[in-house]
Amino acid sequence: MLSLQRLLSRSLRHGLREGRGLSGKREPSTWKSAMADDRSAIKLWFDRWGSQVAAKDFKSARKLFSDEALGFGTWMDFVEGLDALESRQWQSIWPTISNFHHRTDDSLQVTVSPDRLMAVGLVLWTSKGFDADGTSFERPGRTTAVFTRAATTEEWSCVHTHVSLARGVPQQSFGQSE
Repeated sequence: MLSLQRLLSRSLRHGLREGRGLSGKREPSTWKSAMADDRSAIKLWFDRWGSQVAAKDFKSARKLFSDEALGFGTWMDFVEGLDALESRQWQSIWPTISNFHHRTDDSLQVTVSPDRLMAVGLVLWTSKGFDADGTSFERPGRTTAVFTRAATTEEWSCVHTHVSLARGVPQQSFGQSE
């Protein structure tokens, strides 16, 4: 698999930087709404990851991400690498929430690079959090994810996530009382 840096560099050379096309002149954006098969693949990716978050299945979730993944999230301003993303972000959140679900049927937005090797997906999600006394509360939020692949015949791999809570939602969940 190509490294994140090489993929980003190649995409920039192919005219994605600053709206410049292959000619080097400023052109209208070449990013487009996703083709049906790319949109379906990104939807499936979010559905899988959402199920893994709900099941607290860290091992399976790792398979959806690049080892070089970068992230922002509730507890970490900046996380570099999949190991750090899991240990410093996922492990801090997933065990303390329930009913996590990406709203891919009604909120998913996908855009794809002209060469179809990079994509961005945005989706809203829902979950339940728990106060210190175990009382549940609605815990909605949103995710932006960046995906890459070396060829259009390959599955998408996530190289970046930014997961955040909706405004006004308590930052901390304490898990369910037993």
